[in-house]
Amino acid sequence: MTGNEKLDLIIKNGSIVLKDEVRMLDIGIKNGKIIQLGEGLNGELAEETLDASGLTVMAGMIDVHVHLNEPGLGEWEGFVTGSAALAAGGCTTYIDMPLNGIPPTVTVSAMQQKLASAKDRSYVDYAIWGGLVPGKLHELIPLHEAGVVGFKAFMSSPGDPSEDAFREVDDYTLLEGMKIIASVGKVLALHAESEPIVSKLGRDMRETGRLSPSDYVASRPIVAELEAINRALFYAEQTGCALHFVHISSEAGVHSILKARERGLDVTVETCPHYLALTSADLETKGAVAKCSPPLRDAVERGKLWDAVGKGQFDMISSDHSPCPVSMKVADNFFDAWGGIAGAQSSVELIVGEGYVKRGLPLTLLTDLLSGGPARRFGLQETKGEIRIGLDADLVLLDLKQTYVLEESHLYQKHKHSPYLGEELHCRVKATYLRGQAVYGENAGLSEMMRGQWVN
Repeated sequence: MTGNEKLDLIIKNGSIVLKDEVRMLDIGIKNGKIIQLGEGLNGELAEETLDASGLTVMAGMIDVHVHLNEPGLGEWEGFVTGSAALAAGGCTTYIDMPLNGIPPTVTVSAMQQKLASAKDRSYVDYAIWGGLVPGKLHELIPLHEAGVVGFKAFMSSPGDPSEDAFREVDDYTLLEGMKIIASVGKVLALHAESEPIVSKLGRDMRETGRLSPSDYVASRPIVAELEAINRALFYAEQTGCALHFVHISSEAGVHSILKARERGLDVTVETCPHYLALTSADLETKGAVAKCSPPLRDAVERGKLWDAVGKGQFDMISSDHSPCPVSMKVADNFFDAWGGIAGAQSSVELIVGEGYVKRGLPLTLLTDLLSGGPARRFGLQETKGEIRIGLDADLVLLDLKQTYVLEESHLYQKHKHSPYLGEELHCRVKATYLRGQAVYGENAGLSEMMRGQWVN
């Protein structure tokens, strides 16, 4: 920057969450990048100054696990509404899963259709997952070359019976797919539940008329998660494939993954806000709006997961935003209701509100789970993931002293259902900035411009 050239924006007087400390600093932004961090930056040297007194400024969340369902299923959720919810929740980059769009992202052609659906229609930045499914092993390298951030596979049925739906992997596809993915240095993300176990238990429950929320939870036990985790880890040892386990719901699952890492495997693990905010008892009161797989666990397991968070045993926290029309959450029995939680807008507020405000966990730990860890794992660390000179000015401003009750009117997603409606949240997103530009403000709402770009 020349001596006469002004900064675009200075954010002053905020409590800034850096990688290793929290400090009162001003942030100077030019051309979308953080170029100054210091005390008492001169506001006259900027085109715009924002006073963040009383607010905490964190790196924008990088949510690596969302389902926005375009092309083909925009009536469930699309890039406009899904990214709006993410922006309002303090997320500045997301990675869209290869399902449930039609077609699923298992070919380059399907990927191109998804990117066309997203272009100029996202409020925040995005990357794209490719899919590993039976019969498409030959598509993996072309997808890698086209720019997918990694690959996703299901070890249990995704639950969509339609002809062109995403399918779970058989063992041969999993093993051979890992070989190919390892050869190009990508990461394989896994939904780890044993299909033989959960399908047999689910079938038995249906046949004997056990159709309640608690029966559904019993049909997807922790042992099913553990079996799939350990099978995948065994294959990874044989192939050298880097793994990422999504939405892990049990302490035992975390420990299996950490032991594999100690043996030298390249493996990371995420959990989701719903496993930390809710329990299986909530299914009785909230109903299918809180149904997901793996299912919510009991209060004891929830406590163990928070202990694992506090010990730094998770690499990241992601929403697994899996929306659908309200009608799909209504069924004669719990097994038939769509399994997916729509919660993308609440991730930051839930994790910071519960983790820092109520439990006293360090903000440096929480920002790493929400931003730094995802950036490092998926190759975004040179531009995103923390507040540091030279990185994108992707920021979320939070009021850690404001509590509020979540209402339908607050939600920006397409269908206004959430298991967190009616719940008191213990902090609030006041504003979200993408590359130094406001994309959301509590009072102003969403920006008129959708500035999100494909990052790969």
